[in-house]
Amino acid sequence: MLSTAIMISTTLVCISLMLNLWRLFKGPGRPDRILALDTMYINSIALIILFGISAGTALYFEAALLIAMLGFVSTVAMCKYILRGDLIE
Repeated sequence: MLSTAIMISTTLVCISLMLNLWRLFKGPGRPDRILALDTMYINSIALIILFGISAGTALYFEAALLIAMLGFVSTVAMCKYILRGDLIE
């Protein structure tokens, strides 16, 4: 039962990743592309957590935490670059 739920949710997250990739390339503006990239980080975290649940190890949860921190920092940096045009003040 759990393996079926993990397989269905993994399929749905992969479909979501493909739609975000389409928005990343097709996005009309920079803010849309940044949001698509941020959502791709979230979906990749979900995939890593699903793989960790199916594998039964806790190592993947630490990797998901690292990707979450990097995703937050890069989103803030990209937004700051769009607003001010410079990363370092």
